[in-house]
Amino acid sequence: MKYKIFYVTLLSIILSITACNAKTESQASAQMEKAADPIPQAGGFSNINNAKLQELLDQGITLVDIRLEEEWKQTGIVKGAKTITFFDRSGRINPNFVPEFTKLIKKDQQVALICRTGNRSKAASQAIAQQLGYKKVLNVTHGIVGWISEKRPVVKY
Repeated sequence: MKYKIFYVTLLSIILSITACNAKTESQASAQMEKAADPIPQAGGFSNINNAKLQELLDQGITLVDIRLEEEWKQTGIVKGAKTITFFDRSGRINPNFVPEFTKLIKKDQQVALICRTGNRSKAASQAIAQQLGYKKVLNVTHGIVGWISEKRPVVKY
């Protein structure tokens, strides 16, 4: 009996916590749709969400998709994105990245980077800011996976 009361109490607590933390689908959608201001990071770049990316794309920002070619083919890309691989399959920096990137993007130009989930683009954003001296680098925090999960459009690569 003592254990039964314990388990019922524990279950009640878990259900209460779950209920308090649960968001309705409409609340989650509303949160995803809100464009948040870029969030500055220690590495000299800023993080942005997909809604902010869409807002910036509408204003003409250049988006660079740094994934591998097979990833572009697998998921498609955000319309208008420039494709320059940053890391090769072995995790090394693509030797063509810097010349292609610097030819495409001026140092005073704002640029957004996207990868699969935001991890590679975070590392690339930091490297571009710190090592190349770019001041307006934005990392898309949830990458193409987040973009697609929000039912945002992609085009075939």
